[in-house]
Amino acid sequence: MNRLNAALSPAPVRPVKVLQFGEGNFLRAFVDYFIDIANEKTGFDGSVVLVKPIAFGNLDRFHEQDCRYTVVLRGLEKGQRVEKTRLITSVSDAVDAVGEYEKYASFAKEPTLRFIVSNTTEAGIVLDREDQFDFCPPRSYPGKLTKFLFERAEHFDYAEDKGLIILPVELIDDNGIMLKKCVLELAKLWNLGDRFLAWLESACVFTSTLVDRIVTGYPREDAEQLWQSLGYEDQLLDTAEPFGLWVIESPKDISAELPLPACGLPVIFTDNQKPYKQRKVRILNGAHTSFVPAAFQMGYDIVLDAMNDPLVAGFMHETLHQEVIPTLTLPKEDLLSFADAVTQRFRNPFIKHALLSICLNSVSKWRARCMPSLTVYQEKEGKLPERLTFSLAALISLYRGGVLKDGKLECLRDGQPYTLQDDAAVLSFFDENRETPAAELAAAFIGREDFFGPDLKAVPGFVEAVSRYLEQIEKLGVRAVMEKVQNG
Repeated sequence: MNRLNAALSPAPVRPVKVLQFGEGNFLRAFVDYFIDIANEKTGFDGSVVLVKPIAFGNLDRFHEQDCRYTVVLRGLEKGQRVEKTRLITSVSDAVDAVGEYEKYASFAKEPTLRFIVSNTTEAGIVLDREDQFDFCPPRSYPGKLTKFLFERAEHFDYAEDKGLIILPVELIDDNGIMLKKCVLELAKLWNLGDRFLAWLESACVFTSTLVDRIVTGYPREDAEQLWQSLGYEDQLLDTAEPFGLWVIESPKDISAELPLPACGLPVIFTDNQKPYKQRKVRILNGAHTSFVPAAFQMGYDIVLDAMNDPLVAGFMHETLHQEVIPTLTLPKEDLLSFADAVTQRFRNPFIKHALLSICLNSVSKWRARCMPSLTVYQEKEGKLPERLTFSLAALISLYRGGVLKDGKLECLRDGQPYTLQDDAAVLSFFDENRETPAAELAAAFIGREDFFGPDLKAVPGFVEAVSRYLEQIEKLGVRAVMEKVQNG
């Protein structure tokens, strides 16, 4: 079987328009996939150059395949199983910023370059005051970007039309705003001059983005089977779910330059991404956090199996439709559509999402994802949302009785051990309260302002309701109590 390369998938030579910091699975199955479609369906006519920003690893597979690779989207759409395959030709080159510094730096002088994309993990957008302009390259991502932009500004004599549009997709709030702050601070620390600072403000656009797609990456278990169906060997094969969403918040309208919605792609340009962030956190993430602790105690290990239980699926559906969606501000039709998509995503037969991995740092997750829905619902309706209230009792039950060992909480499910990871203060609390009666435990837990702030314990009747559910769980089991909640 032939290896995928340019000979197998010829494509026109396109000008470099996108420099992408990060060559991982997510960006290749998301941004580069979108650019590939834009090249086909619009006049975007641009290629992407991948940058490996750290010394670790190599780019051999990219060069062996001439940067060609295949994306396979697998999952459910409208309840039907789908599998969509696309051979990606939007990537024209891959460069090692450390090992090939001169080549990497030369792209600052590329006249057609217009966009910078990055996914350097949440730790990537951090100000490193010890970073140095003279490093080749600077060690931090903000440092690399600052020096790259300065050399571009100098080369083009600060031409306004040679500024760049910055599109970070790192999973932090206001990622573009935070990245810009780092760049401006480094420009000042490195004494790069007022002219450069003015050019950053006037010629460059720092966007904040929200991205959503589960990318499962290289399919080790069935790669050869997929190669047979494709007719070639692809060592860069990338798999993901069909669902995707890219919300781009920009101080300037850049939609004409990045015509992704015109291709039917799920890209939203806006001047305020916060309602979309809230929708994702409250519906998608909130659904996980509200049912997973209970589902795990009911004997399930992955999301798919839990969703095949009508009780769990019904509980999640009613939580979203009765208790979460009424608290959100986007149009109801939009919220219902998103909730339906979430249900299909959780039922994706190609994704084996472990419940215990979702339980990582459950307490802070519940505070961020479920608590806002609960408090807003109580304020609007004058009563507690029963399913969200039960969800905190189930979370307490998940941690209850655990023993702190080697920085983790060791608990038992049907006599078999499992471990939970969370903040040290959370783990210590449950370790110290192993023998505390249920009602006292619930009251003490909810009263911890370092866990939940001051507002949760003030919600009328909440402490009593959680205490009651926790006592019922201990007597009857999680399933029986969830059934009671569902039956009203």
